[in-house]
Amino acid sequence: MKPIVILWTCKDTSEAKRIAQVLLEERLIACASIVPQVLSLFSWQGKIETAEECKVFLKSDARHFEAVKEKILLHCSYEVPEILELEVDRGNPAYLSWLQSELH
Repeated sequence: MKPIVILWTCKDTSEAKRIAQVLLEERLIACASIVPQVLSLFSWQGKIETAEECKVFLKSDARHFEAVKEKILLHCSYEVPEILELEVDRGNPAYLSWLQSELH
């Protein structure tokens, strides 16, 4: 097992909860931590944009990244959502064991 954290940004907590529920039910993630309001500044189609968004931290395993990414792309409202995989080098052994036990 190679634990990962997937960073994902979406439009609001309703969308985050709806998609996280699907990922949990399919056991592609063990946990979703939702930060309800972040302020994002970014360049989009040649203009600087500002938006209030929702940041989601998904805890999973590297073998599930592609499936998680595909589910997000299928269900999210953004044309180009942020979906980033961060490898976890170390962590609380008890937490990592729990993480593994919760995944498909």
